Amino acid sequence: MPKNKGKGGKKRRRGKNENDTLKRELIEKDSDNQAYAQVQKMLGNGRLIALCFDGKQRLSYSRKNLRDYQDEKADVILKYTPDEARILKNAGHLPESTKLNEGEEEDAGGVEFSKQIIFNF
Repeated sequence: MPKNKGKGGKKRRRGKNENDTLKRELIEKDSDNQAYAQVQKMLGNGRLIALCFDGKQRLSYSRKNLRDYQDEKADVILKYTPDEARILKNAGHLPESTKLNEGEEEDAGGVEFSKQIIFNF
């Protein structure tokens, strides 16, 4: 039998999963057919249900090409981090009634969302 000369197997090769939280430039919506929304439910397979800030609930997709002909469906353009969503709320781009994950106590019957996204519909 050959001698083991290496330092280990497959598990040794796994490195640390570091995320270098680089600060990226804050991108805002740029046209009338884009809107901010909050994810209500992840459905899987790149689909989600989101509540847009224009008051409509839309079935949304994470896809490469964008649609502009179906109002009840939307495409995800960009997902914001919680820090970016806080900046957008302070700048007045998001309504004041928007609840973000800020460590506050949850109101009775309130819904708390954690993902902010831009949609193209």
